[in-house]
Amino acid sequence: MEVQETRVQTDRIFTIPNILSMARLVGVPVFLWLILWPEFGGPKMDGWALLVLAFSGVSDYLDGKLARRWNQISALGRVLDPAADRLYVLSTLVGLTWRDILPLWVTVLLLAREAMMAVMLLILRRHRYGPPQVNFIGKAATFNLMYAFPLLLLSDGSGWLATLASVFGWAFTGWGTTLYWWAGILYVVQVRRLVRADATAD
Repeated sequence: MEVQETRVQTDRIFTIPNILSMARLVGVPVFLWLILWPEFGGPKMDGWALLVLAFSGVSDYLDGKLARRWNQISALGRVLDPAADRLYVLSTLVGLTWRDILPLWVTVLLLAREAMMAVMLLILRRHRYGPPQVNFIGKAATFNLMYAFPLLLLSDGSGWLATLASVFGWAFTGWGTTLYWWAGILYVVQVRRLVRADATAD
């Protein structure tokens, strides 16, 4: 009976962790609108954009922790969580690059990693594997970038606070980008092993 209950919980869609991931996904276009509004003649809404990013960071931590603690890890959650992470990274890259806060080369470097991951997912799908599980380094990379982006946004101003935000923002950007690529390379190694195992089995 206990095993059956675990299976039912795992298969549920509207769990608290999944709802948190869904809320993060809804926040992506809201964040992008807030950060780009000044570029289209609207008022500067960076404070609200920072709040949306802060909510994303907190919910990103909570959804995984609660899913494990309450035994609510689901197939949907394993898709929603990394999807929300990637969409926040992509939307923030678009917004900060559009506003000339983030140099284009950093954006290209991070987008190249995303392109590499997309190719890996296609290879996995061709071999009938699901997406790889998010590893600790990938999560650490996302956390660093989630700290970096609000700080870089905060640095788009004047005074000591903007200067301090710039220093720490660029530090987190460097660490996050390095870890992001490290995690991506580990995924490539994982995919390569799976493909080789399939070839050996055949």
